[in-house]
Amino acid sequence: MPVKIPNTLPARAILEQENVFVMGEARADHQDIRPLRVAILNLMPTKVATETQLLRLLGNSALQVDVTLLHTATHEAKNVDADHLLTHYVTFDEIRDEKFDGLIITGAPVEQMEFEEVDYWPELQDIMDWADTNVCANFYVCWGAQAALYHRYGVPKYPLPAKMFGVFEHHTLAPTEKLLRGFDDIFLAPHSRHTEIRRADLENIADIQILAESPEAGVYIVGSKDGRHIFVTGHSEYDPLTLKAEYDRDVNKGLPINIPKNYYPNDDPAQPPHVRWRGHANLLYTNWLNYYVYQVTPFDPQEIPQGVIHADF
Repeated sequence: MPVKIPNTLPARAILEQENVFVMGEARADHQDIRPLRVAILNLMPTKVATETQLLRLLGNSALQVDVTLLHTATHEAKNVDADHLLTHYVTFDEIRDEKFDGLIITGAPVEQMEFEEVDYWPELQDIMDWADTNVCANFYVCWGAQAALYHRYGVPKYPLPAKMFGVFEHHTLAPTEKLLRGFDDIFLAPHSRHTEIRRADLENIADIQILAESPEAGVYIVGSKDGRHIFVTGHSEYDPLTLKAEYDRDVNKGLPINIPKNYYPNDDPAQPPHVRWRGHANLLYTNWLNYYVYQVTPFDPQEIPQGVIHADF
């Protein structure tokens, strides 16, 4: 089944060219099923690119997904056309009385700031608190994962001596968990961040479990034991050329940046990069949609989350 997105969303044409199964609103409305309602709080300045990356992965499952795109009301986006936001996005105030099967909170280029210094931090806290009673399952990406761990458990983030930048090997630490079904023992995923969370701060929190980790990039996937919160510190959703675009941008600005590790053949930026994380990315999102959203969310959305029963990790 496809992801349901508006006909006018730029991601639609891109995904159709890639032969990703998408469905227009009219056809979806005539199907006699209840689609999963998934909200995406897009905190990235490159909103069109980010929404396309996430919709590509959500559209690769056997489930019909009805996506609502959110943006913050307390921060003015400067890198996206205002008409795009007005046409395709809503604010939290517009949906705060609604129920959702899933919520994805993206990363944001604010990781070198203290959480409380981010202008939309109070609004983000409200959204994360609202999700406790209005959302079945939550998925946090990169800075979004750091922010949620800090808000929920007080887990700090630490500056890195150099940007964690490239594609890194990760080990599955709980191979029998549903989220990791089908994963190889060692798999690859991209990272692009200036800060980290540390295992030592997570080990004493009884409510969570570290599910995957990298010897070089550190903690990668963390899950709450009730299954309602998945924290991912990397960017499995990245396109083949996303790291290249970030590298070229910083080089052109004269900023200090290392060549992304394990990305270009022979670490040569003149060569086209190889994609070696696509299989992992698809498994991660389809497993989350299937086992942590579809299998547990009640048919009547008004019963979210009272009717939600997740299997313990």
